[in-house]
Amino acid sequence: MNAHDIFSATVNDIRKNGLFKNERIIVSRQGRTIRLADGREMLNFCANNYLGLGGSDMIAGFAAEGLSRYGYGMNSVRFICGTQDIHRELEGRIAAFSGCEDAVLYSSAFDANGGLFETLLTAEDAVISDELNHASIIDGVRLCKAERKIFKHSDLSDLDAVLSSVKDKRIKLIATDGVFSMDGHIADLAGIRKVADRHGALLMIDDSHAAGVIGMRGRGTPEHCGVFGSADVITGTFGKALGGASGGYTATTKTIADLLRNRSRPYLFSNSLAPLIAYAENEVLKHLEKDDSAVRTVQENARYFRSALTRAGISILPGDHPIVPIMFADETRALLTAERMLADGIYVIGFCYPVVPKGKARIRVQISALHTKEDMDRCVAAFQRSMA
Repeated sequence: MNAHDIFSATVNDIRKNGLFKNERIIVSRQGRTIRLADGREMLNFCANNYLGLGGSDMIAGFAAEGLSRYGYGMNSVRFICGTQDIHRELEGRIAAFSGCEDAVLYSSAFDANGGLFETLLTAEDAVISDELNHASIIDGVRLCKAERKIFKHSDLSDLDAVLSSVKDKRIKLIATDGVFSMDGHIADLAGIRKVADRHGALLMIDDSHAAGVIGMRGRGTPEHCGVFGSADVITGTFGKALGGASGGYTATTKTIADLLRNRSRPYLFSNSLAPLIAYAENEVLKHLEKDDSAVRTVQENARYFRSALTRAGISILPGDHPIVPIMFADETRALLTAERMLADGIYVIGFCYPVVPKGKARIRVQISALHTKEDMDRCVAAFQRSMA
């Protein structure tokens, strides 16, 4: 077999196992409802559009103003001629939003995680990662030469034991998602911080699914857990609650930010974030400083939807986040239910192995501030019909 035959066989195996990911074409803006290429109008319960900003006229207006003022792109990396005043202004604003001294912009949160660990850690160090961390953390850790350790998901006793096993390392860095995206589970950051302090370890949090969503003011899992301002490193994205376009960031100390600007490869060798996105995101953060009503709405909606599903006898993972996983032991049933939901006008997607562990297939519903109670009731009723 030649290389292309091998690749073709791999794709055929994915299809045969029912795991091929078909991409449905959307011909409308992101929003509460979307229109597919075949003309169907769908209620959208599958986007990270937690605050309802994606597709909004407000953020489109911000982007248009940024395009007019700053142009389309910088044609260069940051340290050559790719830094504008709006990049630095946004970095200062996201740092304050995150409770940190400084921040560094990246093309994506995946790049932020990819450029973090190899910059900070050497073979003299150790990184300790939650077993359910996002792929971007896993891949970022693989790039560094530090000793790599895994602790059982949200198990503080195991974290303590793992840290004890690397007590002689120069730097010990704990890495965890703030919100675990497949479960909607929120990390016990207060407990993790205590364990970290006991061992003199740094704490890194990927807050991509929490920034703008969780906490009284939407400042993320540190605010929710009562440890705002105590994380050593926070990575996050503008691609979810904060607008939904692209771009990520690392919020941290001034010293670590300076080190990243000089040594982080995705930062050094990728073009700067498009100026219109930087401008629009800066305006979004200004808006959230004045009006956090959408934060409260999405949190209230999540509580309502979770309660409605429970009353209907539908199995969900417990939690507080707008990510609401409906669980299935059978992977085929999860995918079939998702197809039936689509036929019923509810846009959801089924997740199964290898995205989630075998036997833990699910449909991950994501609630937005745009959803009405009628929308959520319609979604619950569709689940009841589709799962019957």
